Amino acid sequence: MPNDMVQNTSIFTRRESKARSYCRGMPAVFDTARGSELFDADGNRFIDFLAGCSSLNYGHNDPDLKAALIDHIASDGLAHGLDLHTGAKGAFLTAFEDHILKPRHMDHKVMFTGPTGANAVEAAMKLARKVTGRTNIIAFTNGFHGVTMGALAATGNGYHRGGAAMDKAGVTRMPFDGYAEGVDSAALLDQMLGDPSGGIDAPAAILFETVQGEGGLNAASADWVRKMQDIAHKHGALLIIDDIQAGCGRTGTFFSFEEMDVQPDIVTMAKSISGFGLPMALMLVRPQHDVFGPAEHNGTFRGNTHAFVTARAAIEKFWATDAFQRELAEKSMLLTTALSDIADLVPGAVLKGRGLMQGVDVGSGELAARICARAYEMGLVIETSGPNDEVVKILAPLTTPASLFREGFDILTQAARDVLGELKLAAE
Repeated sequence: MPNDMVQNTSIFTRRESKARSYCRGMPAVFDTARGSELFDADGNRFIDFLAGCSSLNYGHNDPDLKAALIDHIASDGLAHGLDLHTGAKGAFLTAFEDHILKPRHMDHKVMFTGPTGANAVEAAMKLARKVTGRTNIIAFTNGFHGVTMGALAATGNGYHRGGAAMDKAGVTRMPFDGYAEGVDSAALLDQMLGDPSGGIDAPAAILFETVQGEGGLNAASADWVRKMQDIAHKHGALLIIDDIQAGCGRTGTFFSFEEMDVQPDIVTMAKSISGFGLPMALMLVRPQHDVFGPAEHNGTFRGNTHAFVTARAAIEKFWATDAFQRELAEKSMLLTTALSDIADLVPGAVLKGRGLMQGVDVGSGELAARICARAYEMGLVIETSGPNDEVVKILAPLTTPASLFREGFDILTQAARDVLGELKLAAE
């Protein structure tokens, strides 16, 4: 980094759009990163509990993934391939088939979309509409599926929806599991779809995340997810599970739904599917629904060859055996225990999420923001989620050593103590 850039943020303020977001609360000029640690231009160290919003599940610059990419580049491996056959793509598909799909008895075809999660969702919604001849999509409260127009229609967040400045159509929103106390939202949806006067147009698909990442770490029960599959098929719709943030091991298994006895018609993936933070997204679709014609949904960068290289390396390193998944179960328990201790500090606080996608609902967006800001001052990068940003959310790399987890938790606990102490003094 040039010397005139060291910790000087004026160029970002002067030239970067006001749409910038994360950097407003974490203004350091980050320069290097290894594993679960970030270093700014002055060499200050930060523990990363954000991981590129779950785009770096295997940490920063994993040495084996980095070596695979460097070898590919050094040998003049193809850099860009559209959707041509390439050795890198073939190697990824083989690894994905052998270590991910076949062991889970999934017959899905793999479609490479544009490089973002939102594009995968757009493709899924389009495909469901083409397959069924219907237009309506059932989505849910607090769901987040992206901010391009189709995906935004399925996204619940009012702030993001307002950015479109025009009507969002084609989606009926229903309550997510546990959204309304005492209401069986699955039974309600089934009843409304079965009632000729229920007011819901016959859906092309039912779309949801099993754990709502940006919506506040609301975790659907396995029973609810199974009911949604049954309701979708009963009423002639496809089941789409958005595994963009919750997938690639984030909830403890490669797919967030694989212990729920469901087989989605469509699965969307992005974020950590490349394994290295490189742009890559895909859609998994059951063969009977693979009806797009050639280039009917496409994108110039649907063939990110560098991402294929690192994605293959990630699968072969972390998912060829069950050792990594066993480690995730242990770390999940560590996370739950640590967050319980933090929740005990805040009256009325509630633990949310599952696996390594957990957090604490502290009841107030202002309180959560102050805790995260104080943690950042102490060297921990962490963010919030939820409709009012009231959930302090942990998205640390899955490869984070237990000792580093504990160090991060100690910082977060002290940050909560500091903020609560300041509020208590102010109230006296």
